[in-house]
Amino acid sequence: MNIVLCYQTVPAHLEQIRAVAEDWNVIDAGQEGIAAALPQADIYCGHAKVPVPWQETVAAGRLKWIQSSAAGMDHCLVPEVISSEIPVTSASGLFANQVAEQTMALLLGVIRSLPTFFRAQVKKEYIRRPTGDLHGKTVGIVGLGGNGRRLAEILAPFQIRIIATDYCPYDKPQCVDELWPADRLHDLLAQSDIVILALPLNAETRHLFDTDQFAAMKTGAIFINVARGQVVRESALIHALTSQHLSAAGVDVAEVEPLPPESPLWDFDNVIITPHVGAQGRTRNDDVTDLFCENLRRFRTNQPLINVVDKRLGFPLRNAPS
Repeated sequence: MNIVLCYQTVPAHLEQIRAVAEDWNVIDAGQEGIAAALPQADIYCGHAKVPVPWQETVAAGRLKWIQSSAAGMDHCLVPEVISSEIPVTSASGLFANQVAEQTMALLLGVIRSLPTFFRAQVKKEYIRRPTGDLHGKTVGIVGLGGNGRRLAEILAPFQIRIIATDYCPYDKPQCVDELWPADRLHDLLAQSDIVILALPLNAETRHLFDTDQFAAMKTGAIFINVARGQVVRESALIHALTSQHLSAAGVDVAEVEPLPPESPLWDFDNVIITPHVGAQGRTRNDDVTDLFCENLRRFRTNQPLINVVDKRLGFPLRNAPS
C-alpha cells in the first residue's frame, strides 16, 4: 500500500503517519512530485496546486481513499473522482478558528476605516475621519458549516443579530437568530447590513454572487468573502463598489488568483484584499496530520471516516435531526 502525501510536512509529521501506517509505504511527494506519484497511490492526502493526472489515476483502479488537506474540495473533485467509488474526506472545520480571525480582521478593518488610516499614516497625516460600528448590526452568513458556525460564535458578543442560510438548515446554534434554507438567500441579503460568504465552491455556487445578488443587498452594506473567489463574479462586485451600492468589501479570495495587477479591486479605498491566507496558522499542518492519522486508523479498522464528503455537493453533510 502506498500513501502519497502532498502538503507541507516536516520529519515529525512523517514519523507520526508511519507510526499509524505500520508496514505501508509513505511517500512525501510534495507539489514537485505529485503528478508522477499520484497514479501509484492507494491513499492520497494533500492539496495539489499543480495539474495532476486524475483521469489516469482513477482509471488505474488503485486509489482507495482521498483525504483533502484543505476544506475546499475543487482541487480534487474532478468529474472522474465524483463518478467513481473512491471516498473523499475533507478538512472541513479544521481551520475554523483561523478563518474566523481573518474574517474579523477584514470586517473590523473596513468598518473602522483602516485602509484610509493606513494611507494617512504613510503620509503622516494625523487627521480624525469617520468610522463605522459593528455593534447593533444585522450580519448575514451565507454557509453555516464549520467555518460559518465558528464565525457566528465569535461575532455573537458584539450584540448583533445573526442570520444565516445553509444547504442543511437545521441544528441551529444558539448564537444564530435565524437559520434558513439556501433558497432564502435573497431574504438574507435584503435584511443584512453585513454579508459574509463562508460557503463551498461547487457547480451550484460558482458565480452565485452576480449582479442580482449584489442588487438585492442593502444600499451601504458591507461584503466579506472568505469562501472561494469563484463564488463571486468579480465584475459584479466591482460594479457594486463603483456605484457605491456597497460601502466596503473585504476579500481573502479572488475569482482569478493571484489577483491580476490590472484588477480595479486594487484601487478602491474601501476594500481590503488579502492573498487567500484565511486558513493559515502556525499549527495548520500539525492539525492536518492529526486528522489524517485519525482517519487512517479508522480506515485500517473499517470504522466510519471523519468528514466524508458528498462528492456532488463538495462538502460533508450534517445529519438532519431524527
